[in-house]
Parts: sequence; structure tokens; C-alpha cells
Amino acid sequence: MGCWMGSPGGGERVEVMCKSALKYGYRHLDTAYGYGNEEHVGKAIRESGVPREEIFLTTKLPNKHHHRVRESFEESLKALDCGYIDLYLMHWPQTDTETGEHVPYGEEPTFIETWKEIEKLLATGKVKSIGVSNFSIKTLNDLLPHCSVVPVTNQVEIHPCLPSFELQKFCEDKGILLTAYSPLGRPIPGQDKPVLFNDPGVVGIAERLGALPAQVLISWCVQREIIVIPKSESVERMKANITLVELTEEDMAVLGEIYKRPGMQKSLLAYHNYTDDGLVFGWTYEQLGWNMKKGGICVD
Repeated sequence: MGCWMGSPGGGERVEVMCKSALKYGYRHLDTAYGYGNEEHVGKAIRESGVPREEIFLTTKLPNKHHHRVRESFEESLKALDCGYIDLYLMHWPQTDTETGEHVPYGEEPTFIETWKEIEKLLATGKVKSIGVSNFSIKTLNDLLPHCSVVPVTNQVEIHPCLPSFELQKFCEDKGILLTAYSPLGRPIPGQDKPVLFNDPGVVGIAERLGALPAQVLISWCVQREIIVIPKSESVERMKANITLVELTEEDMAVLGEIYKRPGMQKSLLAYHNYTDDGLVFGWTYEQLGWNMKKGGICVD
């Protein structure tokens, strides 16, 4: 269950959502310092009645704390108040100042230096595994030669409009699992449903299986052996999302080719700046290793 509520905070909402998720079988909760709700996620875990050792808890280092990794980790650990963290991620390769100003690409601390500090957290016994998020083949190639510990996962946006096949193959070769955030996509302006929920390929498969489009999209990721972190506050959708369907090879191919249609190869998130000098949190797409294409992006 992803715990980003659309904006930082959402304390009571995320608490209710996490308690419901744990009640109906979810065991992986994914939050972040930047989500502003670690205290409420931790409270939901403590009050859920589910043994702590059955729950896999992920949180993330914010960009503005790359220069103070240990202190930021301890702040998250205290806020969560769950004894330990199962997975700690570098949320983005970019660095910000404490006041939120973007640090230019290549200036210290680089993500290589940040990762070395994250590696040191393992010796504390307070975190079981470490990984990265929003890394490309380029940034992973820059990072991996300097790693004493290979990231266990790379958490990125994945869905049929952005399947990241090349990235998955690269990560598999390096022993890195992929985790999919926003696996259902998101609504575009003026619509109340994610664009993929109306896609004829997705809808056709869902109708044949007597399932919801969300179940099809989540099952597509799972059958690719990708970790999936959907998010829903609706109990009924929670129950549906955790109920997988079996997709045929033909189904997998149909979903895996959606991005090839004109205008469909794209991110479905709002932080992109599709201009010649477009920046994402202070870095160009070239620096991020994201290959821009007209009308969308391909994360190489």
C-alpha cells in the first residue's frame, strides 16, 4: 500500500487507510519522510494487531537531507516508532538544500556520496535493507561501481504507458528488483479515472476475466516479477487490488504493447517539464538518464 496522499500530510486519512489495508491482507506499507505522515503510518502499524515482524515497512530519505543521512534516518525511525525499518530508499538522485533549493548536478553531496552514508546505516541494525528510487540505467551505472552494497530495489513509475522493459532487464542483470509506483497511472485533467482504466486493451481483458482494470494492471506487474505498491482509500478497491487475476501470454503482450501506440509512451505524473530546457527537481532529463520523446518519456 502506497502512502502518498496526493500532498504532504493526510495524517488521519493515511492512518485509517493503513489500518484497513493491514486488516484486509496488505503487509507492505510504503511511506517517505517527504510524505509527512510517518507518525500516522507507524501508529496504524502499532494499533493494527498485526505482529510487527509480519509487516514490511519502507520509508525514504528526502532530497533535502542528502547531507545529513544518519540524522534524517533517525528522525524517520523515531516518527514511525516501530522498532526498525525494513527498507530505506534514497527517494531521488537529486540533492536539495534544507530550504528546498536544488543543488546543481554534480555538486556535493552527489548521490554516490549519499549512498555511501546510507550503506553505513546497515551497521546500526535499525534497517534491514537499502535501495534507491527514480534511478535510470545511467544513474545506476554511475552508482554501482562505488557500491559496497548493491541496492536491493529501484522504485520507479511503471505501468503499460511506461513499461521500463530495458530498465528491468538491466536491474535483473545487476541483482536489483524493480518496485512499481503509480502502477495504475493517474487521472489526467478533466477526468476522474486513470487513463489506462479506459484503454480498450485493458478494459477488454478485464471484461473477459470478470475483473476490474486495476486488477489487470497490478497482475501485469506481478507476473513480470515486479513489486507493486498501489494506493486506495476505498476498502472495496483495496480488496480488489489485492486479488490478482491470471493473465495469458496474449494478455501480457497486449498490455506490453500499449506504449507503442502514438502518444501513449509517457509518464502519467505531473512533475514533468516537457520543454527543451525542462528540469525535474533541478536536473535535466539527460542528467537523469531519461530519454525524452515527443508527448512522453521513456526511462532508459
